[in-house]
Amino acid sequence: MMNPGKPRKRKVVRRVILIVLLLALAGGIGWFAYNSLKREYTTTYDTYTATTGSISNALSFSGNLSLIDNASYTATSSSTVKTIYAPVGADVKEDDKLLRLANGETVTAGFDGRVNVLNFAEGDAVAAGDTLVQIADFAHLLVTFRVDEYDISDVAVGQACTVTVTALEKSYDSSIAAIDYISASTGNVAYYSATAYVDVDGGALPGMQVTVTIPQEEAKDVVILKVDALSFDNTNQAFVYMKNDAGELAQVNVTTGVSNGNYIEITSGLSDGDEVYVEAKAEETSSGGLLSGLFGGQQFNQPPTGPGGNMPNRGNFNGERGNWNGGERSSGSGGQRSSSGGGGN
Repeated sequence: MMNPGKPRKRKVVRRVILIVLLLALAGGIGWFAYNSLKREYTTTYDTYTATTGSISNALSFSGNLSLIDNASYTATSSSTVKTIYAPVGADVKEDDKLLRLANGETVTAGFDGRVNVLNFAEGDAVAAGDTLVQIADFAHLLVTFRVDEYDISDVAVGQACTVTVTALEKSYDSSIAAIDYISASTGNVAYYSATAYVDVDGGALPGMQVTVTIPQEEAKDVVILKVDALSFDNTNQAFVYMKNDAGELAQVNVTTGVSNGNYIEITSGLSDGDEVYVEAKAEETSSGGLLSGLFGGQQFNQPPTGPGGNMPNRGNFNGERGNWNGGERSSGSGGQRSSSGGGGN
């Protein structure tokens, strides 16, 4: 007599085997995909080279030009303009005749300057109190600028400075002539007015915007490095990654000096020509969305960690001179850090 249960049992066994095979195949495909996607998140490093160069930084302030000497001359009584000695635009010296009235009144220049306004022509009638002529000194101008409370301790009377006329891209040497230490406030920041005198040539005029630059720190013929190459541990110790004899990345502590926001002086820890490494930011490929879903957006193959197992803190100078973060510190129309120098990547 046939046992009807055996064929049914064999079918069940076949199905179980098929399911196991399918699960194994799916697992293999999944593991292959996992590793393929994982490889897309490989870590790369940017290389920077320490070089020998000069580096400096400076305080920079915005201001404007204004006149020091200008004067308008008026008629003391009614008369007629008899003679004009200096037309508009003429350069005159102190005591030069400007014009003469029919009543004998003669107007002379009180200082060296240029005839800026002439309101009457020869033969015109004038009344007492009429403004006849104006002269101004356009060669010797005053620079006024504001210094905020964060920078005022670094600015002093007598400091050398450079005045650059923005529109003309011309620079002139000068020095700080005076500082008004009674502050004016804008919001929560106090400002102090400072002035300098500048001798200019043609083209620089009152009202034009200028930049006043005061040199600060400077280091010549020193080892310098891009600030992007630096990292900091949780004690704010600066360090870089270099390859050791085994070809592996190792942390090397460095001592820093003058910074201009782009480059920084390395006073110890590196020599000219040394190569350092910084982890480049990983970029997702077209399959990044799937990978993020699988791995929660985590990156793989991270570089060595800082002391205590913490990742290094990039970009914290903690009071280093030069305000390298962006290279400048701006405070409204007050001061900002500017910089120069550097070289090599």
